[in-house]
Amino acid sequence: MKQRESIELFQYWDRLRDERPAPRRTDIEPADIKTLLADTFILEKDSRGEAVFRLAGTRLCAVFGRELKGFALPSLWAFKDQRLIARLAHSAFHSKAVVVIAFEGRSRNGRTNPFELLLLPLDAGEEAPRTLGIASAVEKPYWLGADPVVECRIDTIRVVDPDREPMFLKNRPAVAVPAMAPSADEVAGAGQGGHGRRIRHLVVFEGGRET
Repeated sequence: MKQRESIELFQYWDRLRDERPAPRRTDIEPADIKTLLADTFILEKDSRGEAVFRLAGTRLCAVFGRELKGFALPSLWAFKDQRLIARLAHSAFHSKAVVVIAFEGRSRNGRTNPFELLLLPLDAGEEAPRTLGIASAVEKPYWLGADPVVECRIDTIRVVDPDREPMFLKNRPAVAVPAMAPSADEVAGAGQGGHGRRIRHLVVFEGGRET
């Protein structure tokens, strides 16, 4: 987690949860994070079980050139990454996992820019799971918001236990994601043990322990 916006939102979320797995959805006060609202979003599960945008900030919508409400989160990503993004969102909904994704956004005119995305679970009951998130641009080129991002590609991911892992060790290596993403079943099985586990090309860490 390297972006200032991600760190600030995590710290707010961590204070609210007060040692619980996640804060309640009703604990979130938009006024408390007003400087971050333009980049934040809330995900919910639709009737098909997909993670869709319930709310999305104005700057985030401008980056993608459309109102994101109602769109599925995986639909923003390259086809090869969509199943993995769906599984990561599922982990945030149901396993109360904190997920950090570094990704590249590619614009309609072929320009690229790095971003960081953070998913933070919320307690809204099993019938209506929610996730709070933020997606912030690492760089702010002149074209951002004018030339819409039409496809995202994962660079690295981190799935983190916030109770056990130091969150702000910027020099800790992330898990690179090459061209072939793992299957949904392999990702679903990650994070069960207390040690880092190798799953094909990924190494999943828990509790800050090294493999």
